[in-house]
Amino acid sequence: MRFDGGAFVPIIRTFVETPYAQRVREGWRLASWASLVLVLILLAYGGRLAEGDPPPDALYRYQNAIGGIFIYSVFLLLLLLIARGLPAREFFALRRPASWPKALGFALLSYVSIFIGAGLIIWALGAADEQGLTPDAWDSSRAGAYAANFVAVAIVGPIVEELMYRGAGMSLLARHGAPVSVGVTAVAFGLGHGLLLALAALVYFGVVTALLRLKTGSVYPCILVHSLFNATSLILAVTT
Repeated sequence: MRFDGGAFVPIIRTFVETPYAQRVREGWRLASWASLVLVLILLAYGGRLAEGDPPPDALYRYQNAIGGIFIYSVFLLLLLLIARGLPAREFFALRRPASWPKALGFALLSYVSIFIGAGLIIWALGAADEQGLTPDAWDSSRAGAYAANFVAVAIVGPIVEELMYRGAGMSLLARHGAPVSVGVTAVAFGLGHGLLLALAALVYFGVVTALLRLKTGSVYPCILVHSLFNATSLILAVTT
């Protein structure tokens, strides 16, 4: 008697397409994303506890840029594995806003809101120097290393972080409602930086960019705001 495994294919396909199986896959993806975020948080705070504040010239060191880009690349790869089998553009919200002029207007409003709001929170809590990354002065002899770190902090970092939180995170949490998806991703984003005094400002940053994602339906404006904010901070650090 021959075993006809093909006869089971329709049965397996039917099970895979059931609502229960879909919920299991969604739960697995959400658990994987939460685990990834937890690892990032542990690395951030663990690094702070083990190594203390970064050296004052951290952004003038090539190894800092290379290490940062490598870590971001690993997290991006893991995010892509979580998204495997799904339309990546939908999962990460990599879609064009319905109206670019409106999206850019909301992005500008978000940028100003973050710059003022987060700035006031940091000032009130005395957290301006907690992260300790930005140098005190410009060193033209190390411009190449600073440019490399600029790419890591103002381009690579914002892209990966926005895909992680406002992209994948908000997509996975969408069925729990907007308040949950905004709140959870904002807190996770804040904790992922490993800071204490500046945590409130980072959570505020996360809330504003999450609302921007909801308003525009796209992660592109969030990446733009995040990149511009980081770039502005890096430029002001060595020009003022």
